[in-house]
Amino acid sequence: MIYMFCADGVEEVEALATLDVIRRAGLEITTVGLNGNTASGPHGIGFFTDMTLKEFEAAERKADAVILPGGGAGTEALYNCKTVCDFVKKTASEGGYICAICAAPSVLGRLGLLEGKRATCYPGFEKYLYGAKATGEKTVTDGNAITAKGMGCAVDFGLAVVSALKGEAEAERIAKSIMFI
Repeated sequence: MIYMFCADGVEEVEALATLDVIRRAGLEITTVGLNGNTASGPHGIGFFTDMTLKEFEAAERKADAVILPGGGAGTEALYNCKTVCDFVKKTASEGGYICAICAAPSVLGRLGLLEGKRATCYPGFEKYLYGAKATGEKTVTDGNAITAKGMGCAVDFGLAVVSALKGEAEAERIAKSIMFI
């Protein structure tokens, strides 16, 4: 199971494009709304989430991966949510993938989860990638951490998650099916 946490202020395309690519690969992913069962971004696009944070908290969960989409306000809301931070750390400690795009890799950095890893993020957030080597690349996979630079990299990011969980051949199949390559 994959969990994607979405707070108001989320960069809409980062969440939805990543979600779409992952679902095309047949991976099980559940979106969790920090503000009820909806999330809305800075560009006036709202969407429903699969469950609320309260529903998520009601059951003990284990994940193959956790995904944090970016957006300035959304990223701060994720970092300020104890449930999200505890679950990201738990997923990492259990060997699951910790995935973040745009400003959200700063959450992984501030939690100390990027120490000694290569990572990327939206320009200006490198200072929060504590202990990581900021590469400036579009997407970076290093061990169990997958990071991406921003909205224009959302499909690449989704494909990196698919590649990590289902293999490069499946990621290539999805990329071809959506005319990405």
